[in-house]
Amino acid sequence: MRRDHQTPEERFDLLFRTTSDDVLAYLLRRARTPEDAADALSEAYAAAWRKLDKLPDGERARLWLFGAARNELRKSADRARAEDGLFAELAQQLRPSLAENIPPSDSGGALVSALGGLSRIDQEIVTLTAWEALTPREIGEVLGLSANVVRVRLHRARGNLRSSLGERRSEARPPSPIPQHIPR
Repeated sequence: MRRDHQTPEERFDLLFRTTSDDVLAYLLRRARTPEDAADALSEAYAAAWRKLDKLPDGERARLWLFGAARNELRKSADRARAEDGLFAELAQQLRPSLAENIPPSDSGGALVSALGGLSRIDQEIVTLTAWEALTPREIGEVLGLSANVVRVRLHRARGNLRSSLGERRSEARPPSPIPQHIPR
């Protein structure tokens, strides 16, 4: 890749046109999904743009991109493993406090399903409370909300979890017999 008389945009365009097919093919063979490959591709080229003046020329730039793409895939896999682990940890931590609402035959699937029924922001508030032990004020700072909004949303999210788990519990049990009044 010649740097003489080229703008950074022209150098980047040339780099992308000459390497992106190879880098994308590399990623598609290794990523879990095509979306993961596309994400890694965009992140690798974003890194290339940030370091454009320091990138090697020619074939060495292509090899640098393979390394950057590989690093992005690794980071993505690490994030996915961490999210899976955190979700499992949350289910484990919430299970004792909600045990009375989970049917004995259920191994946590109801909890996972109930959490999935919350909005993204409510899931985040619940998980920041359970996993990170953050206060509503701290969660508010993280999410850009007031502490009062966090408290209200947390209260509602917990109620929705209890309600959802209670519905599943009642579906799993036969109805209780209606007590009959016996006159004396």
